[in-house]
Amino acid sequence: MHQQLETVVNQLNEIILGKKDQIKLALVCLLAKGHLLIEDLPGMGKTTLAHALAKVLGLDFQRIQFTSDLLPADIIGSAIYRRSDETFKFHQGPIFTQVILADEVNRATPKSQSALLEAMEEYQVTSEGVSRKLPEPFFVIATQNPFHQIGTYPLPESQLDRFLIRISLGYPAQEVERLLFKGQETRIQIEALQSVLNAEKLLAFQREVEAVTVTDTLLDYLQALVAATRNSTQWSHGLSPRGGLALLKAAKAWALLEGRDFVVPEDIQAVWEPVASHRLMNQTGTSAAGSSPVLAILESTEIPR
Repeated sequence: MHQQLETVVNQLNEIILGKKDQIKLALVCLLAKGHLLIEDLPGMGKTTLAHALAKVLGLDFQRIQFTSDLLPADIIGSAIYRRSDETFKFHQGPIFTQVILADEVNRATPKSQSALLEAMEEYQVTSEGVSRKLPEPFFVIATQNPFHQIGTYPLPESQLDRFLIRISLGYPAQEVERLLFKGQETRIQIEALQSVLNAEKLLAFQREVEAVTVTDTLLDYLQALVAATRNSTQWSHGLSPRGGLALLKAAKAWALLEGRDFVVPEDIQAVWEPVASHRLMNQTGTSAAGSSPVLAILESTEIPR
């Protein structure tokens, strides 16, 4: 692993204890120019991970608390009339930052959720007929509570597909939880973090990810995995071409994080479940996240040698 990226992972491991794989996946998501969805119960460290990631990477950070009365203008911004010169001046919303935390995104109405779609896909927002570019890099970290909780609105498939990776932190191991009880308050720990990268260095790493090579044999393997989801009766539909591209980008980023400029089968396997599961819907219409059939595809698909 590149020394700077290793330092990033090590610093985050000091804040989010016992979740090294999830931390690596969060960093992979950013290196691959994707957006991250964290689904878990309240109090599991979702917001803490977002704060710590932005601090270590040296990026500007904003947080939006999604609620049922949130309006799209509260996210994007709006034009305010100036009486002095009788003109309207656009005032930027919190979306104009490098890392945006959409906290509890599924507590907002679908109309407000959709305000993120253009930003996540086009890296711009449109207000009053004018399109405005967002900063680079631009990274959305959205947290959501389990859909069965009161006051939640399920994210539509079109929005779920905009997230490159979905992770869940889960309960900590008993010995890790004891360290949490004995340690400092998380807010103090985050304030003490040192920035390892900045926007320019991160953009350079993202360009390195694009240069990671993939052989035709591994592309055959990736396509076989995608085809298996389309031929299965477990889900209402298989992975789209965009889902396949997401898998490829994430595998490249994982390879770079592991210190290689080429992809091996283990890179694809490492990112398979967090990339594919939220894009696959059961016949009942619920996400396949964490389901054994998703992982079973890896076991049934031949690995190239």
